[in-house]
Amino acid sequence: MEPQRLEALINLLDDPDRTVFELVEQELLKEDDEIIPALEKKWEQSFDENSQNRIENIIQNLQFKRTYAGVKHWITLAPEKQDLCEGFCAIDKFQYPDLNPLNLSLKIENLRKSIWLELNNSLTLLEKTTILNHFIFNLNGYSINLSNPHSPQNCFLNQLLDTKRGNPISMSIFYTIIARAIELPAFLVDFPKNPLVAIVDAELAQKVHGSTRDTEVLFYINPSNKGAITSRKEIDYHLKRNDYKPFRDYAEPLPDVLFLRRLLESMLESYVAVGYTEKQKKIEKLLALFEV
Repeated sequence: MEPQRLEALINLLDDPDRTVFELVEQELLKEDDEIIPALEKKWEQSFDENSQNRIENIIQNLQFKRTYAGVKHWITLAPEKQDLCEGFCAIDKFQYPDLNPLNLSLKIENLRKSIWLELNNSLTLLEKTTILNHFIFNLNGYSINLSNPHSPQNCFLNQLLDTKRGNPISMSIFYTIIARAIELPAFLVDFPKNPLVAIVDAELAQKVHGSTRDTEVLFYINPSNKGAITSRKEIDYHLKRNDYKPFRDYAEPLPDVLFLRRLLESMLESYVAVGYTEKQKKIEKLLALFEV
């Protein structure tokens, strides 16, 4: 949009006529987030609360438009190109639209380097996992946020990295990101109530990205319980005892895209639980992307 036309439209946001405002709003929302600085400048210069509220709503809608496009782009990538950390960051922008993913990547990389120093090629997958658990849960103190379990902040990677607190789904995704960063063949499992992380046969690991779910699981990790390690036999026993069927749906590794959907579902529940229902429709729009 030409600067003069943009300025003229923004100035009309002060117009008391509701019809005029709605026409202006429609035109502005056709643009992308590049017009946000001009809107912010107008907000700073305005002394009218109604005008400021209008500007804030337009900015938020433009930011959501960008977030929606980012999540949609990630979903449409081929499974082998869907980087889990990038997907997590795309969802973070729902609440933190100005988030710089590079900052989060640097934090992840620093974690990876610290753990990598403790590893060597002679270690088994189980031994490497034990070291990873010690580093994440004992040395760094990452854990489930039991004191405020319904906080929406538990759903965001930037908050998890800063506070070292998350919910079962965000903690499991975070754990998987770190595990893969140190080259563990880790994949998420849609276990009831909280996802598990499966360490699989490395030679078959790539099949998880496709349609097959026959990858051999060597053992399971529960990031919600300080990385407790368990076997398939124990998992099957729990599922049978609680009458979860079919077992494969809850015990086999599944594609990453499902767990970003689970993350959004937990985010929706959290916002509703704390009374922020105005965010509900936007999250539902993001969830609809996963149903295509």
